[in-house]
Order: sequence, then C-alpha cells, then structure tokens
Amino acid sequence: MSNMTTPLADHAVAQLFVDAHTARTFLDEPVTDAQIESLYEMMKWAPTTMNIQPLRLIIARSDAARAQVLEHLGGSNREQAEAAPLITVVCADSNFHDTLSEVVPHIANAREFFLDDERREATARHQTWLQSGYLVMAIRALGLGCGPMLGFDAAGLDAAMLAGSSLVSTMVMTVGVPDPAGYGERRPRLDLDRVMLER
Repeated sequence: MSNMTTPLADHAVAQLFVDAHTARTFLDEPVTDAQIESLYEMMKWAPTTMNIQPLRLIIARSDAARAQVLEHLGGSNREQAEAAPLITVVCADSNFHDTLSEVVPHIANAREFFLDDERREATARHQTWLQSGYLVMAIRALGLGCGPMLGFDAAGLDAAMLAGSSLVSTMVMTVGVPDPAGYGERRPRLDLDRVMLER
C-alpha cells in the first residue's frame, strides 16, 4: 500500500490538474480495452455515500451506438464527438440499491434505506457525479484526455439507448489521446478568497 501522506510529484499534479485541459480534438489513436480496464481500476475507488456505486459507463464502440449518441448531440458537441476515437455515456443506475448487499455487506438492511423512488433516483444522480470526477482524473492519469458534454438531448438519448433499463444518462464524454493543438485558451478561475469561505 502506498503512503497516502506523501504529496504527488509536481509533474503528476500538473498532468491531473494544473496543465490539464478539456480535450476537444484527439490524435488518431484508439482507446484500447486494456486502457478502459485500467481507468476503471482507478475510478472505482471514488468516495461515495455508504460506498454506493450507481455510475454505469456506456462504451459506444459500434457504429450503431455511436450514431445513437451523435443523433442527440447538437452543434460543436456533435462535431467534436464524431471525430473522437471513443464516445461514452455516463449513466446513473437507479437500481443501485440491488447491489448494496455486495458493496455494503456490513449493513444488513442497507437496501431498505433507498426504497423511496424519488430519494433513490436523486441519490443515484448525486453519487454518479462524484464518481464522474474520479473518472476524469483516471482518464488523465492514463495520459488520455476527455471532453465532458452536457449539451445533449438526454430524454431522447435515454429513449433510444436506455429504454426499459434503470439507467439515465448524465453526460456524454469523449475520450482519446488529446491533440494539444485543439486546446482552447486557458480561461480564468476565481481567486481563492472568493471560493474558500472561512467561518
């Protein structure tokens, strides 16, 4: 086990955070199954409430699956996704409570906490967003880049791709080896004293 109290080297921090950009264009290199397995082995450790794990990732490898996603993207998002080596759809599984006996074995009645549909569906979305942050970091840790997209017809995509399932889409994410030529200008961030509010 690694020493969790040792800060990451500067180059690692730069790759994950400081120098990282949203990837809008990619090199003509595939994303392999081995890379997908590796990124899952990292992102699965995301901290979530009670260790629930509602995120599901649709890997749109087939032409048919890519076409389904592209049909529900608009404008520049569609153009960028069409040229990406890999398109994925991040989904929240509202039936995550069916896995709680596996991932929360120390709480015998964990499933009963989420029998209310409204609470369960909201929890699935919230925790999927937490897991999605780790997904982005895992992609970057592999030397890949990603383009998270919220500008899509979620209801239409869900009807086309996820009908009859317990999944709902939360974002579309392109993945690949980023082409630095496609990076946009670094946009400003808020100053620390406007974000970190001490009380």
